[in-house]
Amino acid sequence: NNMLISILSFILVISVLVFIHELGHFMAAKSVGVRVEKFYLGFNFFGLGIKKMYKGTEYGIGLFPLGGYVKVAGIIDESMDTEYTGAPDEFRSKNTLQKIWIMSAGVIMNLLLAFLIFAHLTYHNGINEPDPRAVVGKVYPEYPAELLGLEEGDEILSINDIPVSNWKEMTDEIHSRPEEEIKVSWDHNGIIKYGSVLTKKTQQFIDDNVVELGMIGIMPILNHRETDFMESLSIGFSQTIRFLDLTYRSLLALMKGNVSIKELAGPIMIAKIAGETASEGLNALLGLMAFISVNLAFINILPIPGLDGGHVLIALIEGIIRRDIPLKVKMGIQQAGLLILLMLFITIMVNDIQRLIQ
Repeated sequence: NNMLISILSFILVISVLVFIHELGHFMAAKSVGVRVEKFYLGFNFFGLGIKKMYKGTEYGIGLFPLGGYVKVAGIIDESMDTEYTGAPDEFRSKNTLQKIWIMSAGVIMNLLLAFLIFAHLTYHNGINEPDPRAVVGKVYPEYPAELLGLEEGDEILSINDIPVSNWKEMTDEIHSRPEEEIKVSWDHNGIIKYGSVLTKKTQQFIDDNVVELGMIGIMPILNHRETDFMESLSIGFSQTIRFLDLTYRSLLALMKGNVSIKELAGPIMIAKIAGETASEGLNALLGLMAFISVNLAFINILPIPGLDGGHVLIALIEGIIRRDIPLKVKMGIQQAGLLILLMLFITIMVNDIQRLIQ
């Protein structure tokens, strides 16, 4: 049953994201008068799928739900199609800006979707703001704080005899001491208590490094408040930017070798997370969808052949040198890019399978 929920949630999340992405390319191509030959959701392997012609475009649903594509006239893309007549409704007869607009529209739509989901969730759920005081809002079971005897509502006064006046000062002291014995004093209903405990260590991503921090397993008091429409939009925007930044820093950490490629998760892990998230309700699944949408947008705009960013880069180069890059060169670039992506996909799948087995 859990497996079925995972698979269905995964197909739902990926299908929505791919549809929105491809719809972006489709609408942008139409907006500048480029003929769209195919619009597919899912991959149409061995002709397995449903297709229908409508107004010169072949619309289809492929049986393999891990992607989709829009084929515009007169472009060398994944389909390796080299037909080109020079007609005005073909991609190559458009100017540089129009080409970039068509190629980046998928990414723009993914970012727009994430922004709208984050804004909707904020408007619908309100926000929880952490109380700045060093007062315990929640104690996690089986963590050092519980062993110490800390309870909800206790105010922490000092760590290792260093007085702390707010939550940040207190956590800074604890964070700087992973797996160390610390002395704590706190106020419990007007009674001052003392104790010492060994902190646990946790790994956290700071800038583009994985850093070890000490923790005792407490949360601040969260003050819930509603948000109005304009504030929800503003928070939706800043959350989208925050996740973009996180994706960028994760990639940087990967390239610098601070994070192992083994950390990369793929479809199997996403399906597992989607299943777990779906059981928490629609809002949680929407949040995951927005997060993956930002990731998809960021990865797609990287200047790698085979990705939207690769097409944008070629359009830019052609615009600067004022002529087309030779057909054979473009085909070679495209094939090399697809090979890199395939190797990456296989690595990620192996990671996923190893994790599942573990």
